[in-house]
Amino acid sequence: MPETPATAATAECGCPEFRREMHSTRRTFLKGSAAVAGAAAFETMTGGVFRQLAFGAGGTAANVLVVVSLRGGADGLSMVVPHGDPAYAVARPRIAVPTSALLAKDAMFGLHPAFKPLLPMWQAGTFGAVQAVGLPQPNRSHFAAMEEMEDADPGSAARRGWLNRMVGLDRAASPMEAVQLGQPTVPTALYGPAPVVAGAKLSSIRLASPRNRDAARRHRRSMNMTWGSARGPLGRGARSAMAAATTLRPLTTRTERPRGGADYPKGDLGVALADTARLLRAGIGVEVVSIDYGDWDMHVGLGTVQGGAMRNNVTELATALAAFFTDLGSLASRVTVVTISEFGRRVAENGGRGLDHGFGNAMLLLGAGVRGGQVHGSWPGLGSQRLVSGDLNVTRDYRSVLTEVLRSRFPTTDTSRVFPGFRPETVGTMRL
Repeated sequence: MPETPATAATAECGCPEFRREMHSTRRTFLKGSAAVAGAAAFETMTGGVFRQLAFGAGGTAANVLVVVSLRGGADGLSMVVPHGDPAYAVARPRIAVPTSALLAKDAMFGLHPAFKPLLPMWQAGTFGAVQAVGLPQPNRSHFAAMEEMEDADPGSAARRGWLNRMVGLDRAASPMEAVQLGQPTVPTALYGPAPVVAGAKLSSIRLASPRNRDAARRHRRSMNMTWGSARGPLGRGARSAMAAATTLRPLTTRTERPRGGADYPKGDLGVALADTARLLRAGIGVEVVSIDYGDWDMHVGLGTVQGGAMRNNVTELATALAAFFTDLGSLASRVTVVTISEFGRRVAENGGRGLDHGFGNAMLLLGAGVRGGQVHGSWPGLGSQRLVSGDLNVTRDYRSVLTEVLRSRFPTTDTSRVFPGFRPETVGTMRL
């Protein structure tokens, strides 16, 4: 059911469901950061977390998929603005992005002006978007929608995410198959049997040991004796954690400046993408990166093009992604970024100058293989007769977009096993 619109009386709390989960996640993160070794072993058994790096057998020549999850339900209508639909401005008299401020606009769509750092990629055809995309059925609960979208296997009782299924198609039983950096909470997309090593950030993927060199050596021998032949998932997890810490040690014990003059914004997203660039340069076979970014649950105070939560988030997103592709240099020819969010927001603004939970949304695609410089999809219109309970209708299943990405960048991947029982439609987002 649609939510009750926010008012000034509810402005302080926003969405209680999302706030409770974020608070719980931060508390877990602090505990995990204090015990990296234990967290690494545990995460290896259970699957990935807020930022995961999946290592396959492709070596340094493998293509890379970066999935950026915009947590909280991003408003795709504010990012990829349908200014050509007259109902848009009518529905949002105080928060609509004016046509005059839009970037790269055509007769129907234009980009939020905070995407300016990425405008060169749009003009070069390596940045594109899809509108009116999402789940096949409306679901306005943050975590039910997240789980459904990241599981991507409706009706199945198996608890395994689509990225875990993708990674699991590689039969190489390497403990480096997946590495996570971020908050130690397993997202559904990477949950499953594929091994994952977890850390708060790249520098934290190490086993705690004494500072004295001889004592540290004895500690490692002791760990190997304890876990070297231990059976069961705990033994496998401990061995994976130790092997991953050893492999990544050269990266965790030194700092490295971004390349090409890249200037990442301060904050978690900049750190995550800078670490990702370092890992790709290390040539250790990274194939999939999953990053969670931001609080997009803007029930109140979404803001305008002059300032506010939406402008701030889009600015950080665009600046961080522009720095990432600059930092990659020639490696950018192997990297594709796709954004995803659990749902969009309602078409009409509420009493708190924000937007409540909606349905249809936009996805962004950047980098290698992308047919950019345009907005893909089938636009349903924003007239009252074309909405779904006040929301943008979904005309393309998000799995169709992801299928095209995988077929383009990982052509040997059996997408029917990644998205079981799904028959994708042609969207045209990628060069196949």
